[in-house]
Amino acid sequence: MRKLQDKIAIVTGAGSGFGAAIASFFSDSGAKVILADINYQAVKELSDKLGKSARPFKANVAIKKDIDELVNYCEAEFGIPEIVVNNAGTTHKNMSLLDVNEATFDRIFSVNVKSLFHMTQRVVPSMRRAGRGNIINIGSVAGIRPRPGLTWYNGSKGAVNTLSKSLAIELGPDNIRVNVICPVMGETALLEDFMGMKDTPENRKKFLASIPLGRLAKPSDVAKAAVFLASDDAEFLTGIEFPVDGGRII
Repeated sequence: MRKLQDKIAIVTGAGSGFGAAIASFFSDSGAKVILADINYQAVKELSDKLGKSARPFKANVAIKKDIDELVNYCEAEFGIPEIVVNNAGTTHKNMSLLDVNEATFDRIFSVNVKSLFHMTQRVVPSMRRAGRGNIINIGSVAGIRPRPGLTWYNGSKGAVNTLSKSLAIELGPDNIRVNVICPVMGETALLEDFMGMKDTPENRKKFLASIPLGRLAKPSDVAKAAVFLASDDAEFLTGIEFPVDGGRII
């Protein structure tokens, strides 16, 4: 079933990991998708694979001008975006909270949190005019059940989780739904930063022990959740903190 047939979507951080999977699943489900990433080559290659339903766009989500131009591009190519997935994110290496410098802290909060401010400011007026909208933020179980060594990252994702629920309350009367997907540590390029050590079978065991279903999140796990929340099947769901975590937060 093409659950997102003819819907228009923007996915940030679409060049790899969760974002690439979300963009691919959206396209396969019938959506027209703008793939945004700071790595243009990555989204261009993925867009070429997905075909005419996808367009690549280079954007740094921490910069207002880039977000404005991204949404302008979407409106020019496909129309007003009905679905926006704020997936782009970054972290610091797993380390003592006192060893993270201010520049790293600022980068994390600019990419993970301030980007939501810029995107919301730009897309909500358009969504209000259209009479509908669907914002999906990618938070983390780190904002619900933190791991040591990732304090400032945990805090940024706690902000994403809480902002998503607050946005849902305020935008509900405008028929704009806002939900947040909270993955557990995933098989992405950031894995070793989260672990703070080499990704070896022995080292993975330490982290898998805290996940009842016994594995890390796959990009496809997050993408399937995003398709559901973006679809009309979830039309009465808003403000949901949706763990995709194999039971990690239990």
